[in-house]
Formats: sequence, structure tokens, C-alpha cells
Amino acid sequence: MLDAMMSPLRATHRRVAGKHEARCGWIAFACDGSRVEAPRTAKNQDAFGCAGREKTGPQLSLTTLYHMGTGLPWDWRIGAGTESERTHLRAMLATSPQGALIVADAGFTGYDLLKEIIDGGRSFLVRIGSNVRLLTDLLDAERERSGAVVWLWPKEKRPLRPLRLRLIRVPALSGTSEGMYLLTNVFEDERMSLETAASLYQMRWGVEVFYRGFKRTLDQHKLRSGAPQQAKWELQWAMMAFLLLGLMTVEGIIERGRDPLSMSVAGALRIVRQAMHTQGSRRWRYRGDLRVLLAQARKDEYLRSSSKKARNWPHKKREQPPGLPKISAAQPDESRLAERICAAA
Repeated sequence: MLDAMMSPLRATHRRVAGKHEARCGWIAFACDGSRVEAPRTAKNQDAFGCAGREKTGPQLSLTTLYHMGTGLPWDWRIGAGTESERTHLRAMLATSPQGALIVADAGFTGYDLLKEIIDGGRSFLVRIGSNVRLLTDLLDAERERSGAVVWLWPKEKRPLRPLRLRLIRVPALSGTSEGMYLLTNVFEDERMSLETAASLYQMRWGVEVFYRGFKRTLDQHKLRSGAPQQAKWELQWAMMAFLLLGLMTVEGIIERGRDPLSMSVAGALRIVRQAMHTQGSRRWRYRGDLRVLLAQARKDEYLRSSSKKARNWPHKKREQPPGLPKISAAQPDESRLAERICAAA
């Protein structure tokens, strides 16, 4: 049933988005994963294992392809907590439109994944860290002297062609003096300027906000099902419920000339619940089309005078930044090998 519903829902998604389908000239999708806890039953433990810290319970891995134009999920994959986010993204690539842009953090930098994105006719903008080694002056040395062209060619992939990519340094979005490095296969500066890359990557934070709304506002941080298959279906239909709620709300917001990214998940949920409980009775405080009411479910627009950050949050994760990529000039033997491989191909 889910497979039959997803295709027409994506068509509805594009129709509802309208002019908001593209941001900064791109139909852009952010990809990221999160884990959802499941009850500590013997069946769940055997099926899902332990993917988190020591003594944590069984968890499901949820990877979402988040549409950055509307702030809604476009596609998602669910598996055991130990499954790879990269594998999930590779399974979702075919559902994204041709020419789409995938924006992701430093966990999506694998050679195979990036090559598959390029071969599929799509583009990417990915942050890279110290786990990535890039080469310069491998081929076309005259064109590489600007420092923008780099090559991704891990040693274990040397029988394959190196990936010719573009390196973008964004100092403004990093807390360190070295700056932040983004990797893309878009070489045209008019399509992917420094300002465009910085804006798109900053908008990637929307997928983190989506997970917060899904897991906390909709109370889906822990499932109820004690059996593995039921737990997967529970999470699948929870995601479907979020998408349906979001499409109804975003359609009303756009019809009134507002930005769909202003949607308030808590406000939309409150309106739908009140309509379900009190419609047709005298206690219903609202009158009119539900879509008209959902158009009012928007985030606060006033400027805050103080931070919303909690004073003391001892369990807050303090992850280290991914660091800086390792960039070095190609050795003569590497250049000769690359020339032979490219000539044979």
C-alpha cells in the first residue's frame, strides 16, 4: 500500500510546491539519518541489535530525503540501527527528479556513492572532513592551478577512473579559522557560486529541525511495537502521517502567499486534533475549511530577546567538527596511472 501511495504523493508534492520547488535555482534535497528507539523485547533485540552506546536498547535507522523547498520528507528508508545511511541514500536516488541536488554532511563522502549520484544525472554538495584525501594536479594541470579542481581517487578504487570534482571553501559558516570545505560536481560558478553553496548548505539544517519535530512534537522518539515487523510498519506510517499533515498545511500556507518553510508542526497538529475531536459540536471553536485553518499554523515571526537554549542540558551531544580534508599533489606514478585508465575508458 505504501509503494502504491508514494508515487501519486510525490506528484502532489511537486504540484503543491509550485515556485517553491526550487531554492537558489536548484531542486535540492538534504539527506540525513537518525535512530528511533524500539521496546527492549527479545525479538527486537535479535532483529535490530544495539547501534548506539553501551547498554542502549534496540533501535531502527531512519534515513530521510528532505525536500528543502517545502520542508517535507520526499522519501525515506527504514532498517536496523546498524544499517548504513549511504546505502539508504543510494536506494532513494532514483525517486528524486533528474538534475536534483543532494546536500549532505560529512557522512556521505564515499567514492561509490558520489559516482552513483553523478552517473544518475544528479548533482551533490557535500561537506568533507579529515577522513577524505583529495589530489591536485592529477590531470589537466593547467586548469587546476586555480585550486578549485580536485580529484577523489581512494587507493582501493585505483582500477576505476578518478572523480574530477570542485572544492569550495566557505569560511563564514565555520567556527574555526580554517573554514569549512564543500565538495561538488557542479563547476559552473553561475550555478554554484560561493554564496549559493553557503546558503544551500545552511538550509540543510532543516532536516535536523524535521527530525526534532517528528521525534519530539509528534512523539515518535520511541516506538510501541514489541515485534520487529510491526515496529517497522509503525515507523513507516508515522512518517506517512507527517507527510500528509505537512502537505495539507503547506498547501494552505502557499495559497496565502507565505513561505512553506514557516510551517509549525505543533500548530498543524493542534488544529487537526481539535477538528477531529470537536467538529460538528458546539464546542468547536473554529469554522471554515480545514485547509484555511491549517494555513495559520506558522512559526512565530517575532524577534526573540533571549535564547531558547536550555540552561543546563547534561545529555547534549557535543560532536567534534569533521576537521579538514587531506589535500596533496598527485605523484608522477599516480598521474601516469590515471592517464592510462582514462585513455582505456
